Amino acid sequence: MNFNDLKINDDIKSAVNKMGFEKLTPIQNKAIPDALAGRDIIGQAQTGSGKTLAFGIPVLNKLFVPDRSPQAIILCPTRELCVQVADEIKKLAKDMDKVKVLAVYGGQAIGRQIRVLNKGVHIVVGTPGRVIDHIERGTLDLIGIETVVLDEADEMLDMGFREDIELILRHTPKQRQTLLFSATMPDEIKKITRLYQNNPKFIKISDSRKTIPKIKQFSFKSDDRDKIDDLCKLIEFYDFNLWLIFCNTRRRVDFVYRNLKRNGYKVDSIHGDMTQKVRDKVMNKFRNGNISILVASDIAARGIDVSEIDVVVNYDIPQNPEDYIHRIGRTARAGESGYAFNIVAPYEAHDLVKIRKKYNLNVKSKKVPSLDEIEYIKNKKIMDDVKVLVESNDLSSYVKVITSSKIDTVEIAAALLKMLREK
Repeated sequence: MNFNDLKINDDIKSAVNKMGFEKLTPIQNKAIPDALAGRDIIGQAQTGSGKTLAFGIPVLNKLFVPDRSPQAIILCPTRELCVQVADEIKKLAKDMDKVKVLAVYGGQAIGRQIRVLNKGVHIVVGTPGRVIDHIERGTLDLIGIETVVLDEADEMLDMGFREDIELILRHTPKQRQTLLFSATMPDEIKKITRLYQNNPKFIKISDSRKTIPKIKQFSFKSDDRDKIDDLCKLIEFYDFNLWLIFCNTRRRVDFVYRNLKRNGYKVDSIHGDMTQKVRDKVMNKFRNGNISILVASDIAARGIDVSEIDVVVNYDIPQNPEDYIHRIGRTARAGESGYAFNIVAPYEAHDLVKIRKKYNLNVKSKKVPSLDEIEYIKNKKIMDDVKVLVESNDLSSYVKVITSSKIDTVEIAAALLKMLREK
């Protein structure tokens, strides 16, 4: 189905066209028509499947713009995802007259949020904690809410937001529409759907196989004590610009970050125990290319949407197979190809087998590069650059200097290569 086939506001169609979208993704194709009809939805789909448009279009299409009070609230687990979702909906509403969208989250001055809310807002995108803060202050009234969206619901529950979510839902009218989207469907989410949704339609999109073929996946055997050395060897051998490295715990994130920093890499880390301000600063450095390696925990990584990530490294193999799909999906964005490296200790081998079998993945075994191989590849890269230089530049003045020297030209080249490698 094309977006032009949908029974939606022409201004939304115009904005979608400007954003460069034509055909609906599977989750959009299945969710949008039912959501437009007012039905509650449970959508199970991975990150990158187009969920934001799947709920954003129905939310915007239902708005009564002259009423400048909140008509929809979208809950997200992290500040990063909050900002991302709000920006996407603002783009969708670009051709609609005077639609106001506000992201509310901790770590930003609450006074500014209150001032914008007082002026009038149609859609609030927020983290549960900050939304409750506004409710308790009396600065956010949810009495006029017609649509509630729970985005990345599994992560919100993992982060301990269940009571907050239920409190927010109780402040909204019972006759609302509730759209829930999640990568996984644990029992806690099923309980929420039973309590707070009305005859929802369940939609499951198994789109992982469509995106995974673009990701070349490899496993590297390693002992746990050797993992950090083997990671450094991979970084030295493979010429990638942006690396995203996943660890299972905050302690492991800190350990990997400290050791990579000690080895002189442009690296930073992000995990759930950091303040929002610190996480924002790190993410900006990664997006701007000021660091080339980001070490992350699963929870902190929600909302990372950097299209140029070349490789995802599982320093620890996740125990939940769906987390593996979520992690590696951070590369191969926007139709590009990408790589996933798994550094596997003996006690993790079974977990990787389980993941491979569940998703029928092609994960090839490779050896960690040796020091000799690393030396060779570095020298070869310099020689490749030299070849390009020779083919595209006039080097006559430099040739004159070399030929006037009494030193053998091969030895001169070798000495220059040594100087480059050791500087």
